[in-house]
Amino acid sequence: MRTQQGLFAGIFGRGGVDTGDEAWLQAMLDTEAALARAVERAGLAEPGAGAAVTAVAQASAFDAAELGRQAELTGNPVPALVRELTRMVPPGLAGAVHKGATSQDIIDTAAMLLAREALSALAADLTATAAAAAALAAAHRDTIMIGRTLLQQAVPVTFGLVAAGWLTGLDDAREAVARVRAGRLAVQFGGAAGTLASLDGDGLRVAGLLADELGLALPVLPWHTDRLRVLDVAGAAAGASAILGKAARDITLLAQSEVAEVREGDGAGPGAGPGGARGGSSAMPHKRNPVGAVALLGCTRQIPGLLATLAASAEHEHQRAAGAWHAEWQPFSDLLRLAGSAASWGAELLAGLEVDPARMRRNLDDARGLPLAEHVASLLSPALGPTAAHDLVARASAQAAGHDQQLRDALLDTPDFRYQLDQAGITAEQVESALDPARYLGSAAELVDAALAAHAAAEARLAP
Repeated sequence: MRTQQGLFAGIFGRGGVDTGDEAWLQAMLDTEAALARAVERAGLAEPGAGAAVTAVAQASAFDAAELGRQAELTGNPVPALVRELTRMVPPGLAGAVHKGATSQDIIDTAAMLLAREALSALAADLTATAAAAAALAAAHRDTIMIGRTLLQQAVPVTFGLVAAGWLTGLDDAREAVARVRAGRLAVQFGGAAGTLASLDGDGLRVAGLLADELGLALPVLPWHTDRLRVLDVAGAAAGASAILGKAARDITLLAQSEVAEVREGDGAGPGAGPGGARGGSSAMPHKRNPVGAVALLGCTRQIPGLLATLAASAEHEHQRAAGAWHAEWQPFSDLLRLAGSAASWGAELLAGLEVDPARMRRNLDDARGLPLAEHVASLLSPALGPTAAHDLVARASAQAAGHDQQLRDALLDTPDFRYQLDQAGITAEQVESALDPARYLGSAAELVDAALAAHAAAEARLAP
């Protein structure tokens, strides 16, 4: 699903998050209409005023580009919007338009409405991505592969554990998104300086009715210069993008030609290359580019900078900020859009991921047993002591690496090493057992099971 148009929308505007001009405009109009209904309910407007404003508060009836041009005169588009909206309402009912509000009330509340829809769409795609990660973790619970630390081969792990790592991060991100959506989206209504003075003693009542009309929380105070709600929304979306980016980065590395342990599904469609498969190259037909993972990373790499801008803009002076509030609008919109696009890519990427267990085992075997050196040293330690065991295995490993030799052969066929093994009472069968990667997976299987159980519990908590 693509919610926005443009040259790069196929990459950066996928999924259900819409923060484009029309979405913003409709959210502002929804706020104005709800305010008109609220002031009518409070007895501060003529009967029918709320319905009259609501009837004309449709984005399709307004020219967003023209409102943007008029914003040059006032610093934001709300005054022009209010003038146009007032003109469209019957004169006797127009007094309900924007009553008691300031421009920031309308834009901030609209931002909360956009965030509510954006977080819902983000949550849906995160749920689908988590389901795909859970399926991978379960299917490959015992699929052995080489672990890698600092981009170097380490000790054996399972692909199920790799996918379980993605899964727990995704579930944590889903919890954070749900928590913010449920508890941190609040109406903004404070008037010129946060006192609601223009409504005399009716301000708090109107604020409560406005919150009720929009289904948003009523804050203790107007939050014109307290931007933690904006940061909470942005932080939840940025956290989700971080775990999505981690999974995508793993996939790009595992999909390298020299590694080839996973690859993206064919995914024929708008991104398809020659022959109909996504990721093809006309100049290099041997290539299978991980387009989904690359596009996802293209989204997530932009988000930290946007989050930093929002954090830097959270310092607002006195009762209303001079510029810091304005600096939020585009980064907030872009961050939500990019996080939503990343989640949309993630759901498709993990659902279609192709795993090659045979290649994983071949890459592990090509390491000639060296990743199991730690296990062999632990076998020798009781008899030789930790230091002597480490030194013996280190010298045997160096010999194996230098002579393109299996670690097993270096240990068992080199007289000096074999003598020390014999003296320690270590048999060839014990050495071979210690070099079996399936015997050095620790609690990997149990950790996968724990992640899957936690995911099932998260599904129950987060169910609609």
